Amino acid sequence: MSTAGLSSNDLKRLTKGFAGNIVKKPAVLIIVENLPVPLDRRVWQESCALRDAGYEVVVICPKMRGWTAAYECRDGIHIYRHWISEEAGGLLGFVGEYASALCGETILAWKAWWRHRFRIIHICNPPDLLFLVALPFKLFFGTRVIYDQHDLWPEMYEAKFGGRGYLYWMVRTAEWLTYWLADVVVATNQSVKKVAEARGKKKPDSVIVVRTAPKIQVQECAADNSLRRGRRYLVGYVGVMGNADGVHYLVEAVKHIVQHRKRQDIQFLLMGTGPEYETLVKLRDFYKLRDFVDMPGRVSNEYLFSALKTMDLGVACDPINPYNNHCTMNKTLEYMAFGKPQVMFATFEGRESAAEAAAYIYENCPEKLGDIILEVLRDEQRRDLMSSVALRRIIGPLAWENSVENLLSAYENVAT
Repeated sequence: MSTAGLSSNDLKRLTKGFAGNIVKKPAVLIIVENLPVPLDRRVWQESCALRDAGYEVVVICPKMRGWTAAYECRDGIHIYRHWISEEAGGLLGFVGEYASALCGETILAWKAWWRHRFRIIHICNPPDLLFLVALPFKLFFGTRVIYDQHDLWPEMYEAKFGGRGYLYWMVRTAEWLTYWLADVVVATNQSVKKVAEARGKKKPDSVIVVRTAPKIQVQECAADNSLRRGRRYLVGYVGVMGNADGVHYLVEAVKHIVQHRKRQDIQFLLMGTGPEYETLVKLRDFYKLRDFVDMPGRVSNEYLFSALKTMDLGVACDPINPYNNHCTMNKTLEYMAFGKPQVMFATFEGRESAAEAAAYIYENCPEKLGDIILEVLRDEQRRDLMSSVALRRIIGPLAWENSVENLLSAYENVAT
């Protein structure tokens, strides 16, 4: 369209008309407690997708695991970080962690309100206490609330503390109040969606599944065979090392492989940290496995991706229980993104994600975990088939691009 011959008034009316057709999207506040951003891959990918869709994105998260700047604007996303007590290893530790986090989140939420005037709050569990931060904004300013349910907190409580009790029902109450406050629930998988509908009494069209497939440029990552320590195979684990993550099963499986099956040709690389990290290092050393098990703790993305590129087999050792049955584990999807076969305890959502890309153990037994590791390593043809299934699923039904569409749909539901 040419503007030749138009007067200045005509141009003003024309440009005003164009501007009037541009719908400015509201600012969004995302609050996450258990990991910092951008280390929390799910929250970071969600933040980037929302930014790309035109939202102003503000994130509140803890200072931890090397991310300690109180504020930064990274790739156009405003990140505010608060102090938090040490990662919890027991009941008192959890109380201290959650209390310090709530205090920091509340202060930063009001700071973010004055600076950004957000219209949507996106709260990520665990824990299910962030409704306390969001409630005043919904009551006084009409802010809409999206509940991003990463985990089922009541089931997590049972897994960590071995049963129910008075505090369990407090946790259930907090979950119910979060459901009640939320305009839309974003669930990590179909299992969590069903709980939101049944236990949370949410309507099916207000619960939207957003899976967490990693967005990694795998082709740009290089293998590092020095990680094998001169051995034929490299078996890896990546993830949190807490008392509900089952890493002790893997250490005991290595003991079974090395000391009972007499295998000396497998190196194990356990990446990650958490409340049980020091205990697990001591367990490894007690079993005299230092030469066979590297535990570097928290690693950089460069190291992690290089290790994933190098390893022959991944392990997801989260035990079978009501909590893990509902969880889609990041490690499972990361192994799949790199086309790696894996073995795991047969949790329901683990099987839903990996399908034939994994071999399964149907009881929480370290010796059987060790035996299936050996079984998969000796069958190269089987590993190749598992690898092809993993890649096919990660670029197909599990692709992050599908999740982005669902995420933006959830936001459209609350923004209109």
